[in-house]
Amino acid sequence: MLKFNHFNFNVLDLERSIAFYKEALGLEVVREVRQADFTLVYLGEKYTEFQLELTWIKDRTKPYDLGECEFHLAFHTDEYDTLHEKHKAMGCVCFENPAMGIYFITDPDGYWIEIIPER
Repeated sequence: MLKFNHFNFNVLDLERSIAFYKEALGLEVVREVRQADFTLVYLGEKYTEFQLELTWIKDRTKPYDLGECEFHLAFHTDEYDTLHEKHKAMGCVCFENPAMGIYFITDPDGYWIEIIPER
């Protein structure tokens, strides 16, 4: 058996990123690993075991090169319209595709997150 466990984003400001994911998506801290040179914080939601790992590296000051943002994390929701309005108010919607019925938000480090309505 093979199951997804987690996905990683490296972040410059750990507390800012935790606050963003809590406000934008309702994710909560599940566990933390603190070392001298780095900190790992795992975020989760209450419906699945999948986790988003945020990695903060001590002394990192340069933003991460995300290339052309051709990768992303995706969530599906039964609260699509409510979240869409919330994300617009937060100013984090970076791309909308009304024909497909989806949109993307961007986190403080520039990572793209797709929001998909339940169908």
